[in-house]
Amino acid sequence: MPTTDSRMTKGVSKSMRVYSGTANRPLAEKIAGILGVELSGLALEKFANGEIYARFDESVRGADVFFIQSISGDVNDALMELLIVADAAKRASARTITACITHYGYARQDRKAAPREPITARLVANLIERAGIDRVITLDLHQGQIQGFFDIPVNHLSALPLFGEYYNAKQFDTDNLVVVSPDVGRAKAAKKLSDMLDCSLAIAHKGRPRHNAAEVMGIIGDIEGKTCIINDDMIDTAGTLCASVRELKKMGAGDIYVCATHGIFSGPAIERLNDAPIVECLVTDSIPVEVGGKIKTITVADEFANAIAAVYDEESVSKLVGGDFAL
Repeated sequence: MPTTDSRMTKGVSKSMRVYSGTANRPLAEKIAGILGVELSGLALEKFANGEIYARFDESVRGADVFFIQSISGDVNDALMELLIVADAAKRASARTITACITHYGYARQDRKAAPREPITARLVANLIERAGIDRVITLDLHQGQIQGFFDIPVNHLSALPLFGEYYNAKQFDTDNLVVVSPDVGRAKAAKKLSDMLDCSLAIAHKGRPRHNAAEVMGIIGDIEGKTCIINDDMIDTAGTLCASVRELKKMGAGDIYVCATHGIFSGPAIERLNDAPIVECLVTDSIPVEVGGKIKTITVADEFANAIAAVYDEESVSKLVGGDFAL
């Protein structure tokens, strides 16, 4: 029989465990398939009063746990699910806990725009850290500066290369193509996309009288008769976006394409988009979306799988799909 000391000094083999929350299991299954692992056993249930119950069906002692969750849909339940699973993993002695947050909810309130307002993006960051999470992998935050709210590593991925590849495959006439930023704050990302497509850039100047409402005041750049690609980080009710599209049409825009990383699609969003004068609306599967009409999706599974592999073992990256990814 080995002595107590020899048992204590014996190394624990490194192991990966990938789990999924309830908010976006289809994407989690794609990511696990690329990694060549099965989604491990995790029981997620609700008590009669709505409280969330979580329990791992296997030992995670000494394991590197990756939990894939989108803070979307029922946002509050999705957030609590993330925190509760993290607490369960921590108390079960997981070696590391990485939250793969495909959509970071509560990100729009990232500063005090008026007196007596909260900064919910920072609040959620604090909750994530206190729950025991060691690292966050996320996609197209509402503002990149949100990374600074964390005192743990944040891997901030971008869907822009996917959009660039998608539109380059359409072989547009680049002299007659323009990427339109929906507002000044999105101009930097729109410029990156326009560089990928080797086309020009335009910026919409908007006023926002209230939440989920905006008015296009003018356009910086030439859109007359050109094919326009409007890029944003998210589409919620689509009211602002569709109003902007109609204004662009009045200003002489040609065909209009819309792309956004996160298709939240609250309320009548899908109906509005299908009725709007656009060719198509392209979103990622960071949030589950019903495809149909003018709505199309592309997957971000490869990007998350590569990031997970890099966090777990840098040597594993070469064994997975190729391509650049942000770390």
